[in-house]
Amino acid sequence: MSYIKAGIDAQGRDVKLFYTDLGSGDPVVLIHGWPLSHEMWDYQLAELPKQNLRVIAYDRRGFGKSTQTWDGYDYDTLADDLKAILDELDLQNVTLVGFSMGGGEVARYMSRHGGARVSRVAFVGSVTPFMLKTDDNPDGIDQSVFQGIYDEVQKDRADFLQTFGKQFYGNTLISHPASDGQLQGDFNRAYVASQKATLDCAHAFAETDFRADLATITVPTLVIHGEDDKTVPIEASGERTAKAIPHAHYIVYEGNAHGVFYLSKKRLNQDLVAFVQEGVITRQPVSTTTY
Repeated sequence: MSYIKAGIDAQGRDVKLFYTDLGSGDPVVLIHGWPLSHEMWDYQLAELPKQNLRVIAYDRRGFGKSTQTWDGYDYDTLADDLKAILDELDLQNVTLVGFSMGGGEVARYMSRHGGARVSRVAFVGSVTPFMLKTDDNPDGIDQSVFQGIYDEVQKDRADFLQTFGKQFYGNTLISHPASDGQLQGDFNRAYVASQKATLDCAHAFAETDFRADLATITVPTLVIHGEDDKTVPIEASGERTAKAIPHAHYIVYEGNAHGVFYLSKKRLNQDLVAFVQEGVITRQPVSTTTY
């Protein structure tokens, strides 16, 4: 197994990030969402390397096979972890793809590290620009919603993860876009994370303001969001992220819930390949449904 050292934690121990590195060509770094691991990118890892791309996916600290630290779940530290990946592998001309919570790492990396080594960025179902409702962010989500998440994670994390997984894909009593196998796989991926990492990262993605970070992004940018996303509502996130980056290419996946990497795997793969290889830079909103 492959690991990269990303500094030392507060207890003086090495922080090791697990990663997978497939294919050859221009590098694409996939950053997973909460509360999953790099394995959520299964369908992208199987397809993108076929398109003459080098695809790297890693586990955020506290998740998957990476070190379960007690601290370091703020976005500054997580952006530094991303930098360790890019530096250690000496990647150039990188496309960063951040899903959900991972979009925050993309935004913070671009501002904190000046976009070093990066030529393009993609936000997929991203938590940017700012999820929490405040006086100067009236379109955000009420604190009580996030408090409910914090409480449920601490009360019964296993039950929360199973319930959350259904919402993630828009599963209801009469509609099952995600199979039982996919839901069970996600539960397995999420439950190996530490409770501390799960809770602290929920605070991070809910309460971190990325508006200033987005303003620093000048490279070609792709924004993709599910129209029916109830986990990260499009009105508070995708639409506002696209507006905050005027040159962004914005695509709405009609009829999709949050988990577009699975629900519209074929379309997402096609859009990512086109973006990396052709450098989409013109704003051109598109609505589409492809499963």
